[in-house]
Amino acid sequence: MTTMTEASVREFKMPDVGEGLTEAEILKWYVQPGDTVTDGQVVCEVETAKAAVELPIPYDGVVRSLHFPEGTTVDVGTAIIAVDVAGGAPAEAPAEQPKAEPKAEQPKAEEPKPEGRQPVLVGYGVATTSTKRRPRKGPEVTVPAAAQALQTELNGHGAAVPAQARPLAKPPVRKLAKDLGVDLATITPSGPDGVITREDVHAAATPKAAEPAVAAPVTAPAVAAPAVPAATAPAVAYDGARETRIPVKGVRKATAQAMIGSAFTAPHVTEFVTVDVTRTMKLVEELKQDKEFQGLRVNPLLLIAKALLVAIKRNPDINASWDEPHQEIVLKHYVNLGIAAATPRGLIVPNIKDAHAKTLPQLAESLGELVATAREGKTSPAAMQGGTVTITNVGVFGVDTGTPILNPGESAILAVGAIKLQPWVHKGKVKPRQVTTLALSFDHRLVDGELGSKVLADVAAILEQPKRLITWA
Repeated sequence: MTTMTEASVREFKMPDVGEGLTEAEILKWYVQPGDTVTDGQVVCEVETAKAAVELPIPYDGVVRSLHFPEGTTVDVGTAIIAVDVAGGAPAEAPAEQPKAEPKAEQPKAEEPKPEGRQPVLVGYGVATTSTKRRPRKGPEVTVPAAAQALQTELNGHGAAVPAQARPLAKPPVRKLAKDLGVDLATITPSGPDGVITREDVHAAATPKAAEPAVAAPVTAPAVAAPAVPAATAPAVAYDGARETRIPVKGVRKATAQAMIGSAFTAPHVTEFVTVDVTRTMKLVEELKQDKEFQGLRVNPLLLIAKALLVAIKRNPDINASWDEPHQEIVLKHYVNLGIAAATPRGLIVPNIKDAHAKTLPQLAESLGELVATAREGKTSPAAMQGGTVTITNVGVFGVDTGTPILNPGESAILAVGAIKLQPWVHKGKVKPRQVTTLALSFDHRLVDGELGSKVLADVAAILEQPKRLITWA
C-alpha cells in the first residue's frame, strides 16, 4: 500500500448535515483514488434520515483512498476519504518506499505501479497483481467479460482473483450472504456486469427459510425408510422469491419513527368538509394567462395554500405547538408552510419559510422550487425543519380524502382530495360542478373543535368564493 506522510494527508469526516443526525448512507462517490480535488468540489452524495445531500471537500489535493464503498451507512464524525493536500501525484509515492524495505514482499507488490493505476477497493489501497490465492473449491461461476475489470475492487481485500473462481459481490453483500447462510456461487446475479446484489441474496435465502417446515413431517417417523428426495415434497420451489425485504433506513426510517411518535403522542381529531371549487378552478385558468404568473407553477394547490394562510391569519391560535417539558402552548407569529411530497426515497415534508408574508406570485414561485427540488432528491435538511402547518395533496392519486397524521411538532395538517365533476345543487338547481373534500387533522391538546372548525370552514369558504382572498387577506 502506498505510504503517505501524516503531515500531508487530511481525513475528511462525515459531517452532521442535518440537525442532530447521527449517521448517513453513502449513495454515490463522484471521485476515485488518484483524482485531483479542489476546495468546494462535491466528492460524494449521502442520504441522511431527512434528505439526500451532496458533500463538498474543504481543501485541495489528491484523493488517496475512499474508506467506505457506496451503500455503507457511516456514523457522523467518521473519516470517509483521505486526501493528500500536498498534491503529490501517485507517481511520486515510490520515493518513500525505503521505509518499507524490511518487508520482503513489499517492493514486488509496488513494481507494476508505474505502468498504470491498479483497481482500488475502497479503504484498502492499491491492489497487487503478484498476490496469489489457492483456487476456491466448488462450482465455478462464469463472469461476464465486462465485469472482470471490477474483480479486484469487489473481492474481499483488494487482491486479484481468477474471473471464474469467485462470484462478484461487494463486501456488505458478502457479509449478508454469510449471515444468512447463502452460498454466493449458487446465486444468479442480477446487478450490472454480473454483480450479485442484496436483493439476489435475500431471494436466495427466502426459499431456504421455508424448507425446514416442509421437511419436518418427513423426519418425524422413527422407522427406517429411504430418504425422501426434496423434489417429492409439496410445491415450495418458486421461479423467483415470493417476498422482497427492503432495509428500512434513511428517509423512510425517519418518517416511520416520526409518524409513530406523532400518532401516539398528539391526540388527533379530523374534520371533513365537501366544497364546490368550480370558481377556484376558473380562477386557476385565468391566472395561467396572467402576465404576472408567466413561467410560474399555477394550479389548485397554489390557491388552496393561500386559502389556508388566510384562514390561519383569521384564526392565529391554530398556528402553534405543544411544549411538553414546559407545559406550554407556543404560538407562532410566522407560518412555515409544509408541503408533503412523495419521492423515490419516501415521504418528505419541506416547508416554505415565512409563507404568510409572500404574495401569490411569490408563493407560486416558492411552490415550484420546492416541488422541483423534491423530485430531484436535492431537498436540504434545513428545508424540512421548522414547519408549523402542513398541506398534503392526496387528490393527485385520485383519492377523495384521508385522515392525515400530524407532522411532529405541528398543530394542524390539511388533506386535499381529488377534484371531480359531480352533481351539485347550485342556485336551487342540480348542476355539474367541480367538487372536492378537505380534511383537517389537529392536535386536540391545543386546538379545540371550535377553532378547528373555523379554520376548515374559512378554507372552504375561500375556495368556494375565491374573491374572499382579496377581502380577507
